[in-house]
Amino acid sequence: MSINDGIDLDNRDPNTLNEYLQVEFDDVIAEPEGTYSVDCVWKGAYSIFTGTKNCCYKLLTILFAIPVALVIGCSFAILSFQHIWCLGPAIRHFRINCHIIRLYVRTCLDSCLGPCCSDMGLFFNKIRIIKGSGTDDEVV
Repeated sequence: MSINDGIDLDNRDPNTLNEYLQVEFDDVIAEPEGTYSVDCVWKGAYSIFTGTKNCCYKLLTILFAIPVALVIGCSFAILSFQHIWCLGPAIRHFRINCHIIRLYVRTCLDSCLGPCCSDMGLFFNKIRIIKGSGTDDEVV
């Protein structure tokens, strides 16, 4: 099994990561209705634009694609290592400590504020509002 077995040479953006990148001639240059150049200029501009873009892109990829891929691969390896071995355990450690703190705070609040809240609930539970048949409302 080689490293190239999972590569699709026909569809190089299967997840449409660069869908926003519109760089074809008609995506960049357009002449509105009534403002047309001579046909030979339009065709020549199309050929020059497309040829230059393709040639420069291929030259840049030949020069920089391998080093950039190496740097990006190392960057994502570091990111994965950081999340798996550093951040994940740190978050788990924090959550365990927060559980103990939550139990402590809950115990303190239940013992200090619990009786007050219970008494206030009983006090307000006795209030009744009755709407009378007349224009005046009675409050009992």
